[in-house]
Amino acid sequence: MSNHTASKAGSPARLMNPEPAGRLPMAALLALATAVFITSLTETLPAGVLPAMSADLGVGEAAMGQSVTIYAIGTALTAIPLTAATAGWRRKRLLLTAVAGFAVANTVTAVSTHYSLTMAARFLAGVAAGLAWALLAGYARRMAPVHLQGKAIAVVMTGIPLALSLGVPAGTFLGAALGWQVTFLAMTALAVVLLAWIVLTVPDHPGRPRGGRAPIRRTLAVPGVAPVLFVTLVLVLAHTILYTYVAAFLDHLGMGGSTGLVLLVFGGASLLSIWFTGLHIDRRLRTLTLAGIVLFAVAAGALAVAADSTALVHAAATLWGLGWGGAPTLLQTAVGDAGGEVADTAQTMLVSLWNAAMAGGGVVGGLLLDLFGAAALPWSVLLLLVPVLIVVATARTHGFPARRGPTGA
Repeated sequence: MSNHTASKAGSPARLMNPEPAGRLPMAALLALATAVFITSLTETLPAGVLPAMSADLGVGEAAMGQSVTIYAIGTALTAIPLTAATAGWRRKRLLLTAVAGFAVANTVTAVSTHYSLTMAARFLAGVAAGLAWALLAGYARRMAPVHLQGKAIAVVMTGIPLALSLGVPAGTFLGAALGWQVTFLAMTALAVVLLAWIVLTVPDHPGRPRGGRAPIRRTLAVPGVAPVLFVTLVLVLAHTILYTYVAAFLDHLGMGGSTGLVLLVFGGASLLSIWFTGLHIDRRLRTLTLAGIVLFAVAAGALAVAADSTALVHAAATLWGLGWGGAPTLLQTAVGDAGGEVADTAQTMLVSLWNAAMAGGGVVGGLLLDLFGAAALPWSVLLLLVPVLIVVATARTHGFPARRGPTGA
């Protein structure tokens, strides 16, 4: 979730682009998509192996759920200051540093037998994620011809639904068969492979002068930025409350053994959603955003009354994935379009708020689980989605317009 480059034909981004017009550098973009995959999977993997992790580390599931929270805190606290501090770094060096951070953090998580050390490793992973998310979308733009920048970002963002549709279910199954530690070691191995892939295929670009980002207050004053950031904060909070504790919720329904399958259904629907979003985002950003929120709300309502209906749970997981899958691309595009000249700062703020919401979701979900039980989780999602829908519906001129403006990629 990153910076915005000029979209005019004579821009520096275009002059530095080595690819001929009409072509995308697919090997490099797929390397960035793999980085997104590692970032997303490292973030969400505990949701699929939460009971086993909590048992081995001797803590409750609510406490283990904070491994998602501390990851998000690491990103939320460090994304803005680290992005500013590393603004002058060459982009390839920064990307390699972030991926190496994931390799170290996942290795420590795998071998740790102490809760406190595991949480420290998760915080480090969150710091690496802050570096990565503040870099990847802008990197994709700079590697693509101007008229293909939107598609380039869509290619890179496929790493998110792939992590959800393949990574988390595979990690859940692998964890059940060989132990959750093996899943984190597999992530380390993938990160090592990715380091070599980046070295061989991803072009380098210079950094930016320090002080090149707009102040936060000025960014918030730009019409449309604040509504997008609000929607990001509350929508991600709602999603995280449910996703982090999905294993506990399914246990509540007597479907604890189906966690991997439910996540597979959710992830597959998310993959379909981002594909559809990539096809239509240039003309229907507002419609897609509204439709996604409604689908998510219907899914939460179905889960709230699911009782012992396995079919209804799988239908709800499908609707949830369809509603959620396109959200990262939609929100990044919306804040970049709204931000215009201050899009760099707006994108970094979105990264911080996204992860603050994930941290809040882990905390709030844990409290709901302890105080009211798993049945309260989908009802809380419904409550949070009401203001989200209202803000998107009313931000029809700036933020979520019917048609994207000239700044859109």
